[in-house]
Amino acid sequence: MPTTFQIDERLPALVDKMVASYDCEERTRHIDRIYLPSRAEAVEIIQLLLELAYPGYHGRQGLTRHNVQFHVGELLPKLGEKLSHQIYQALCYQAETDRKRPEAGGCPCEERAAQVTLEFLDRIPAIRDRLAGDVQAAYDGDPASVNTDEVILAYPGLLAVTVYRFAHELHVMGVPLIPRIMTEWAHTVTGTDIHPGAVIGSNFFIDHSTGVVIGETTEIGNNVKLYQGVTLGALSFPKDERGQLIRGHKRHPTVKDSVTIYANATILGGETVLGEGCIIGGSVFLTSSVPPYAFVTLKSPELKIRTRTDSPDFTGGPKPDTVA
Repeated sequence: MPTTFQIDERLPALVDKMVASYDCEERTRHIDRIYLPSRAEAVEIIQLLLELAYPGYHGRQGLTRHNVQFHVGELLPKLGEKLSHQIYQALCYQAETDRKRPEAGGCPCEERAAQVTLEFLDRIPAIRDRLAGDVQAAYDGDPASVNTDEVILAYPGLLAVTVYRFAHELHVMGVPLIPRIMTEWAHTVTGTDIHPGAVIGSNFFIDHSTGVVIGETTEIGNNVKLYQGVTLGALSFPKDERGQLIRGHKRHPTVKDSVTIYANATILGGETVLGEGCIIGGSVFLTSSVPPYAFVTLKSPELKIRTRTDSPDFTGGPKPDTVA
């Protein structure tokens, strides 16, 4: 049997050493400050939003037309309370970070948080309408899908897009931190990284999901389909005279309506525009614009196929090259 671990007399020294590391490095601590949204609470908010967005699929099952109104009547206040508190924390965090400490009592952050929360709750039905188009696009775009139920229950691409849709609304409403926490949670779960600042049109479908990256200033039109591994990224990062990154510039591509981008294609640059209806083949690397209805592919590579020496069909001759 292993000896029971005991820290005993070493504890004070270990504590002192750990706390000293906090004093030395401010970037990885949040001490002597008050406000910060909770990542755990943000994930709970996502779960409530999924239950509202797809009733009967997420959360409570067995809903009927007779009890769904009561169900929604329970969910909305719960979501509103959690979201309002987290938005309040985020707004006060931003004010604190900007050295504008929130006032004690009657804090404007509290009023703003309540206002934003009510406005966001009012937008959920419209977001659901947009999501219905995304669900249909996934079903129409994937011959392997059995029905839209399967899409909602199983497709990671739809989950990533769903979380993005809600996070984007909070982003455009000026809520700090929380939208990025939401989309990075979806990134962790699905492998799809969509910045909440990206602008994405209707009927959007990401097939297979894994490895897709959509940058902050990306603009995507309607009826666009991406496959796994697609990157819509930045070509370069402009800097000011001090060498600091200039934020807020258009760094990522514009993708017009009805574009299809196949697996592992990389499209870079804020001035890069993919014209309406164009098709970008797999593994293509683009840093310049493409006209409407173009078909962009790589030249087929030269392949060599040889019979292995340990194959029953090998009849002699030189051994194939060894691959390290």
